Amino acid sequence: MPDFGRDWRPSRSPEASAKFAERVDELRESLLLLDPSLVAERSGAAYLTLGPGRGELHIPFWGNVCILAWPELTGYGHLNEPEPLTDFQLAFLFHHLLTADGMPVSGTWVSFADLPDGRVYNAAFQGYSGDEISKAFELDLNAFHKACQSTGGQPADLASASYVFQPLPHVPLVITYWLGDEDFPSSCKILFDESASHYLPIDGCAVLGSMLARKLLAVA
Repeated sequence: MPDFGRDWRPSRSPEASAKFAERVDELRESLLLLDPSLVAERSGAAYLTLGPGRGELHIPFWGNVCILAWPELTGYGHLNEPEPLTDFQLAFLFHHLLTADGMPVSGTWVSFADLPDGRVYNAAFQGYSGDEISKAFELDLNAFHKACQSTGGQPADLASASYVFQPLPHVPLVITYWLGDEDFPSSCKILFDESASHYLPIDGCAVLGSMLARKLLAVA
């Protein structure tokens, strides 16, 4: 199953995660008003028709596939053994599918603070993403390289080291690492493509950044 964490924090607190998940039924109803083929086209997912008014949305996510039945909009993550998606996981995917508008990826990296509504949550986001990563790796740039490579990152040409990740078809992330020294600590930031807000609300962007941080910390 895709690496969904039960402790995802979309913004400032665990309570925010609960509120994020509480909307799952409302989001499901909103999504059912849309054409599933158009939803797939805009998000980069695939829609498989199974019969009149029935089908499946196949959503690439962190190198795996999440499958949502249409029109039930229940789903599971598929890797070795399919597992049902939780309400929080469904809410995240529904937010993504409802937000996606097909905007081309810009190729311009921006900080979380530069995304719409991101500045309000930026300190918290940086605290549980880049700051945690820089504390874990400190001056060991080689360990940072190994962690990024082992979790599917592709090298980029930014900072002392950087890697691009592709959690969703049109939502790349880049993690940048500036190596410190004995006097100045290392620093790390997760950046987003400028088009990210066309595919996720700000809480969803925070979720992706938090997930990436946890992937790297797990192998630090």
